Amino acid sequence: MTDKNIQFPQLFLRLALAVTMLSAVADRLGFWGKNSAWGNWANFETYTRKLTFFLPEILSTFSAYTATFFEILFPLMLLLGWKTRIAAYGAAFLLLIFALSMTLALGFKAPLDYSVWVGCAGAFLLAVQPKYLLSIDHLTNKL
Repeated sequence: MTDKNIQFPQLFLRLALAVTMLSAVADRLGFWGKNSAWGNWANFETYTRKLTFFLPEILSTFSAYTATFFEILFPLMLLLGWKTRIAAYGAAFLLLIFALSMTLALGFKAPLDYSVWVGCAGAFLLAVQPKYLLSIDHLTNKL
């Protein structure tokens, strides 16, 4: 496969993962209004406690903040194409933890309905690409 054959699909996957993750953050911060799943931070913390029922409440709350931090950091890195492999692996493991927690707390169907496994698989696929075209990574390797 030539570089040109993977250029658009790879960029599309990077952007789709990034926008999807940032949309989830926007939702928990109330930016989506009526079309939201959580709508505000308090509802997101309640949801996080449900998914992390096996943790003490203080760790559950900490996990909500930690997940949000990484759900901002990794997508921004993916959008820029900066440290793309690290960002892709980070997103993949974050989504894997989310999918497993959803499965334990809500059952097998929940992560399927939200395509968490698909996002996770896409992030792992992106992480193993030999190079990242149309990225800061690609530009800095040329210099």
